[in-house]
Amino acid sequence: MGERYDCTECQESLYGHKYILKEEKPYCIKCYETLFSNTCEVCQKLISCTSKDLSYKDRHWHSDCFLCNKCSRSLVDRPFATKNEALMCIECYSNEYSAKCHACLKNIMPGSKKMEHKGNSWHESCFTCNRCQQPIGTRSFVQKDANNYCLPCYEKQFALQCVHCKKPITTGGVNYHDQPWHKECFVCIGCKQQLAGQRSWGEQIHLFRAAPVAQRLLQLQTVLRVSGWSGFPDVQRRHPVPRLRQGH
Repeated sequence: MGERYDCTECQESLYGHKYILKEEKPYCIKCYETLFSNTCEVCQKLISCTSKDLSYKDRHWHSDCFLCNKCSRSLVDRPFATKNEALMCIECYSNEYSAKCHACLKNIMPGSKKMEHKGNSWHESCFTCNRCQQPIGTRSFVQKDANNYCLPCYEKQFALQCVHCKKPITTGGVNYHDQPWHKECFVCIGCKQQLAGQRSWGEQIHLFRAAPVAQRLLQLQTVLRVSGWSGFPDVQRRHPVPRLRQGH
């Protein structure tokens, strides 16, 4: 008598019958499906050995049950997205949930790159500088009047130019006699200290800190008194030396 070849579970002979090996152990079809087949997410029936088992995140479907939750089209071999565990084709998902591009007003499809700023969204290819039309991508930009500008274009079109160095003023700055200055360019012509926030005396574009000028005038008055020099009368009459006090 030959060696027996039986189902590992029910012990029925497998001679002349179809069977499936699992971990090198033979099972008849019925036992295998009972023990190992997955249950379809939609119809709750077992997915037989002769059916295609479609799976996504530990969930399983018959191929005939793998449908868009909105339009009921088959999702077999098609891209899809999920919302609250419901399967949806890309078209239905984007119509229902995707943001619209602020530039072209078309849906931004799931999986594509999206640029966001202050509640608005753009396709990556639509997020361009309003002046040079080049994609901004992850570069720094400035938004003005609802338009986006890369920094070089913004500086060329809108930024004030420092009267001293002639370069654009991008942050901060000082306004003196209706002329724009970089903070670091607005310095005392004598001691080179920054004048922003300090008292200063200006003669055309020659700027002096008030404190050093006052000190120099006090020193000059002292020297003149000691030497007995009375100065030039005409000059004193037209341009009297201001009376200055220490500490002011």
